[in-house]
Amino acid sequence: MTGGGSGIGRAISLKFAAHGAKLHILDISQEDAKKTCREIETLKGRAEAHGCDVTVQTEVEKRLEKISKKDRISILVNNAGVSSIGTVESTSEEEFDRIYRVNVKGFYNCMHACIPLLKASGGGVILNMASIAGSSALADRFAYSMSKGAVVAMTYSVARDYLASNIRCNCISPARVHTPFVDDYLRKNYPGREQEMFDKLSKSQPIGRMGEPEEVASLALFLCSDEASFLTGVDYLLDGGFTNLRG
Repeated sequence: MTGGGSGIGRAISLKFAAHGAKLHILDISQEDAKKTCREIETLKGRAEAHGCDVTVQTEVEKRLEKISKKDRISILVNNAGVSSIGTVESTSEEEFDRIYRVNVKGFYNCMHACIPLLKASGGGVILNMASIAGSSALADRFAYSMSKGAVVAMTYSVARDYLASNIRCNCISPARVHTPFVDDYLRKNYPGREQEMFDKLSKSQPIGRMGEPEEVASLALFLCSDEASFLTGVDYLLDGGFTNLRG
């Protein structure tokens, strides 16, 4: 699990651990990864924390190779990511490159390093965290939308190329999910109006609320389980009706 210290990543990690999986949490902040591992251990689960910058291919390769010598890798959950606000005009080259390095190259690096290990052990599952921004037009999300569209496209390509290797690859595209990132964003940009803006953002989704990290985790668990063995090459919308029910 990459980005396992984030709100959604943490929820997925706890859900998987509760079902008996041993997890390796990779996060650029090893302390955040350790915090998630401590929570897993309180549930009598098993997990190890690893500091890892997914934008550096050699670092990812060394980390996964080391893990594979100790435990068989059967599932990769790509969740590391950063957000960005802006149009094509207001997005600087530096900001565009930052988003690309983490959200696109980071996913590529992890799949590039993991697929040979999955092939060698008889197959497995890759789950990529995308976003509705990758397939729907969202205002002021130019670079972020670009990156999540790339995640969806990479998911399809990997799913097609590795059918014969018994590797399934899907992605989840959530709409707004209530995570600490949302709360931090509201505090920074709407001081004193946090609740007002939270309600506004929640009601912008047809179902009338934001998603919860645990709901994403439940879908992730299913897609990585044997119960989903017939599913590959699909972008799953977890969006409270946002894509099809607006208007």
